[in-house]
Amino acid sequence: MKINNNFGTSGINPYKRQMNKLDTAANTQNKKADKVEISSTAKEMQQLSQVSVERKQKVDELKIQVENGTYKPDSRETAKSILNFFHKK
Repeated sequence: MKINNNFGTSGINPYKRQMNKLDTAANTQNKKADKVEISSTAKEMQQLSQVSVERKQKVDELKIQVENGTYKPDSRETAKSILNFFHKK
């Protein structure tokens, strides 16, 4: 019996064809874009408020004091603040 390879796509591996279909399907699914929407409340929170400006100024002042070696924290006030913080919870 003689087998001829004259019939079109008989030389193509059918498993390879199936894998190509799966790869194509995976690529089309990965092309979906993610979408993020930010609420108006979050947008308001992103804007600089007067409190954050004042806080930044205070932090900058403290940084300068620490760098100069003139920052002297009050240990009693620090302890009171820590206790008040944990008693509120």
